[in-house]
Amino acid sequence: MDKLLSWMEHTLHQLNLVSDMNQIDGFSRLGYTKEEQKSQHQFRVIAQELGLETNQDFAGNQWAIWKVDEKAPTIALGSHLDTVYHGGGYDGVAGVLAGLATLKALKDEGFQPNKNIAIIAFACEESARFGVSTIGSQAICGILKEKHIGHLQDLDGITLSEAVENCGLKWEEINQAKIPRGDLEQFIELHIEQGKQLESTNTKIGIVSAIARPTRLKIMCKGMTNHTGTTRMEERRDALVAIAPLIHFVEKKAIEINKRQEGSIVATVSKLELNPNSMSMIPGEVIIGIDIRSTSAALKKEMTTSIYEFLEDIKRKRSVYIHVEKIVDDNPIQLDAFIQKRLHPTCSELGFSSMFLDSGAGHDVMNMAQKWPSGLIFIPCRDGISHHPNEYAEMKYLLVGTKLLINYLKELVVTK
Repeated sequence: MDKLLSWMEHTLHQLNLVSDMNQIDGFSRLGYTKEEQKSQHQFRVIAQELGLETNQDFAGNQWAIWKVDEKAPTIALGSHLDTVYHGGGYDGVAGVLAGLATLKALKDEGFQPNKNIAIIAFACEESARFGVSTIGSQAICGILKEKHIGHLQDLDGITLSEAVENCGLKWEEINQAKIPRGDLEQFIELHIEQGKQLESTNTKIGIVSAIARPTRLKIMCKGMTNHTGTTRMEERRDALVAIAPLIHFVEKKAIEINKRQEGSIVATVSKLELNPNSMSMIPGEVIIGIDIRSTSAALKKEMTTSIYEFLEDIKRKRSVYIHVEKIVDDNPIQLDAFIQKRLHPTCSELGFSSMFLDSGAGHDVMNMAQKWPSGLIFIPCRDGISHHPNEYAEMKYLLVGTKLLINYLKELVVTK
């Protein structure tokens, strides 16, 4: 395995287009950019060197396939190669690398599967550029609402549809990336944890049970703008003062729910806009954004209902106008229980400590799970840091994750 570890380290650099992972400004390899395309090119080169068939679909997803029989089922592995602005080189890349390393190890061993094995490098997983995420995997699953998002712009005013076209693809054909249900048997993604549970418990593998998708509220509170020096305190309709208690309430309510130990929830006031935003003017309008996540739809509903009730109380006491828009309300995703049950004993057989946990972040697997049995494996990342230049996963854990995939696949695609 020492040779495989060395190969993995070299390949990690290739996929990240660097010779050293210590990049002060991190990696800015956004979806549907030349930088993502360069990394995708490296993926194809590496896959072809391993004797895999490669192709690009209508959404820009990259496929590398160990094809043994056109009529045989296909098991898929993979993740993504794009990053956020100034992100790390492990989020997404770790899963693509582990997939490639798994097939290399099996081929070097002379293993002959009786099923096809594919690695998918999904396009534009991150929402950093256009505000929407997992575009490639949505297209594969046939759930991409292309008519509603093509107009979205990046910081340079380039629309999503234009960016796709600039990559040599056709926006109006993007949903032709959809593949029939029968084309895949199951999908497995490996990813860095983006949290500290594994590291803090000295656990090597996290087997993910569910993914907590968000409910997002956009709340507008309107009072009245006036002069800060001439308006008496008792005559004010200050929108910021009126809505400010909501910030503490959101935190307090989430903590209260979690103390019941019926599940876990996180809720964050993550966006705040004042109008006018001036030292000499009383805020007449405030817009607040709240992000709520849990693997329990019931807990998300409870949290949302509590916020609505709290806002009604503010309206009565403060004589302000409040409007709430639910801009996102995605149901949590439960991952395949059978896959989890197979991964756990495989970890034990290899001597790897493991634990079941949930994911607070979204991943391509959450789309794939809506169509095929799917699983998600976490490996530790240092200090739980991700989407940052300091993001780091030790190579030994990348190897651990790869060994798990190798042995898991051996059980599924036994030698003829």
